Amino acid sequence: MSLEKLNEFGGYRKSLELFDCVVDDMRKLRPYPETHRLISQQIASADSICSNMEEGAGRWSKKEYVQFVVISRGSAAETRGRYLRMKTWLPKDIIEKRVAICDEIIGILTSTINKLK
Repeated sequence: MSLEKLNEFGGYRKSLELFDCVVDDMRKLRPYPETHRLISQQIASADSICSNMEEGAGRWSKKEYVQFVVISRGSAAETRGRYLRMKTWLPKDIIEKRVAICDEIIGILTSTINKLK
């Protein structure tokens, strides 16, 4: 995938949406000192979804692109799992919405990987 086409890719657009949600959600956790590590990890994993697609799109080979999409999918799974563990601090409806976005991203990326292999 070219860098120009990346913005048209649904998985990438969803990952940008998720990143913005993660940043907003993590702001709500700042008053809780026990969440500071989780906050940085959650922002990093959500960023990794986007950044790996960007790096993969910047590569010259299909094989490398697929590799970076696989890494993005793993980061989406990590972000999803951490949301499920944040039930002590975040409302159930927020967690459900974010998990649904992660699931959508994972589905799009899985489909993409299967098509490209």
